[in-house]
This record gives sequence, structure tokens and C-alpha cells, in this order.
Amino acid sequence: MTEIFLFGTLCHPPVLRIVAGRTLPVRSAVLPGAQVMRGAETGWPVLVATAGAEAQGLVITADDQVLARLDAYEACFGYRREPIQVWVGGVSADAWVYRAPDAERAVDGPWSLADWVRDWGALEVLTAAETMRQLADDPPQAVAPRVWVIAARAQAMVSAMAWQRPALVGVNPPRDDVDVLAQRHPYTKFFTVEEFTLRHRRFDGAQSDAQERAVFRVADAVTVLPYDPERDRILLVEQLRLGAFAHGDARPWLLEPIAGMIDAGEPPEATARREAMEEAGLRLGALHQVARYYPSPGGLAQVMTSYVGIADLPGGIAGIGGHAAEAEDILSHVVPWDLACAMLDAGDMANAPLVLSMQWLQIHRARLRGSG
Repeated sequence: MTEIFLFGTLCHPPVLRIVAGRTLPVRSAVLPGAQVMRGAETGWPVLVATAGAEAQGLVITADDQVLARLDAYEACFGYRREPIQVWVGGVSADAWVYRAPDAERAVDGPWSLADWVRDWGALEVLTAAETMRQLADDPPQAVAPRVWVIAARAQAMVSAMAWQRPALVGVNPPRDDVDVLAQRHPYTKFFTVEEFTLRHRRFDGAQSDAQERAVFRVADAVTVLPYDPERDRILLVEQLRLGAFAHGDARPWLLEPIAGMIDAGEPPEATARREAMEEAGLRLGALHQVARYYPSPGGLAQVMTSYVGIADLPGGIAGIGGHAAEAEDILSHVVPWDLACAMLDAGDMANAPLVLSMQWLQIHRARLRGSG
């Protein structure tokens, strides 16, 4: 049995229960000569050596199975187990703690468990659950690069739970009218596939028969169509799309708006601006929301938010871009307005967010140009 001192996110009982695999007894403990600080880049809790300080936390007793689960989970975030001396009930005891290498070089004020639970607790419960599912099949070194998209998927679910649509038409039954009899995860990596056995209340009030359904889950995403109202032109990006390739498309390089997945804790507007810089080197001005929508809710668990972004698009701005770390190979094109409309009419725009954004721009173009 191994004593583990917890000082951060694992002090939140729902997260500890998921990572440990069961509910564990906890005892209050103190680590002298240290304080819990917030990592400047990640916001995660880190221990910083501080004379005269005391880091408050909890101690758990872990058997080999629990210890292996904790080791794997913490390794996904770059934390390693180190031996320490803590005080439990006024008595010094040997224990271990998970620490981030070089964490003390970049901190941004004290870390608060209460504040973290308020802002991130619901998201972290979902993130921990999927992380542990992935660790059941893959080692930490394989799961670690996916942690950001796991958290992004969790962010998408938290956002969906809080989304209140006007419901001006329709019965709009509540989520509780769906009875999930079983849920399976046959594929869980960068993307996931989830299978459900479910039944639901029908519109006539009767209960449906049990149904087998599957969904493809990705993180929520944004698209932004850059538009220059002075020069009356748009910018499109071109890249290989595996969905089109797998579907048998003879020309799977598609023309699209700039697009990207929303990182955990990132507002959609910030994603739009970040992706515009990464994919095309553009600094956007005003963002105009086109719509927030499910692109294909029958089998795709994702919400898309589309924008038209005001941009300066002089000659020569188009070129090759993309995020090198993500192996993106993106070519941008500046397209005059009349040609863009001709492309839309001819079916040359075979990307749903692009069609939607172009149609919005056709309605609002005069206003954006200051003539409507």
C-alpha cells in the first residue's frame, strides 16, 4: 500500500473517484515548505517550494491497482511521482506526490480548488472519464497527445448542456425523455464512436422500442469566412479532407472557410481569430456570427459556430499556411465577390459552412459595405 498526497484537481471527489476507479477514504494533510500555485500556461496546480509555507491537501492509501491508474493518469499531464514527508494528524509520514517537472519556472498566482471546481469541475469530470477509458486500451504516451482534444470534447458537452434555444416552434421534449439502456465506446482515440441502446417517449406519449444507434463524436468547432468589404472579396482555404477522400470523391481537396476546433475554456470568437492567424496569417476585425448549429445531428455529435470576419485582403496575401505541429498543408485563395457568387451557384462550394456563410453574406453584404 502506498500513501499519496493530493494537492490539486484530484482533491475534487468526483474526479478522484473516476481516476481511482472507486471511492477512497481521504485524510487531511499538510506538506510543509511548499504552496500550491497556478501554472501560467496551463492553469493546472503545481507545487512551488516556499520557505515557511504549508500546502494543504489530502492523503489517500492506494493499492497496486489504484496506484497504476493514478500513475497513468498523471503521466498524461506530465506529472511524475516523487517521495515527500507530509504531516497527517500532527504526525510526520512518508508519502508520494505527483509533480510537474520545471513547474516552478512559470506560475501565475495561488491555485484555488474552489475556484477551479466552479470554473472547470464539470469539464474535468468528463475529461477524466474519457482519459481513463482511453488509458484502458493505450499507454499514457499515446493518450497524452490527445488530452487537449479530450478536454475539447468535454467542453463541447458542457456547452451543450448550458445551451438554451428559444424553442419558438416544436414540442421540444427534455433530455430526460431518453432512457439510455446501455452505452458503449467501440472506438476511442483522437475521435470517438459511441454506441447507444436507448428508448424514448414518442410524440403520442407511448414508449418507443429499444433502438441501437451510434454517433461519431468530435469537439465543437468554428468556421470563419474572411471578407474585405473595401475590396469586395473573400478568402478561401484549400486542403485535403479525409472525409471526402474516404467517401470516394475524385477531388478530395476542398475549398472552405477557415476552421478549427474549440479548445477547452476558449470562447468561439477566440478560436476564430486563432485559426485565422494559423491558417492564413490573418488578423481579423469585427466578427459577425452567421449561426450556431448541428451540422449533421443524426450521427455527428458536434456543434458548429460560423462567422464572417472582416479582414484586410490585399493582393499577394494568399499563400501556403497551416499549423506545422498538426501537419496542416493549407493553400489560401482570394476570390472576388462576383466569382464567389458564381462558384456558389455552380456548386463549386461543396462545404456546408461555406454555403451557409456565403448565403448570409449575400443578405448582409450591402450593410457591411456601408450601403445598406
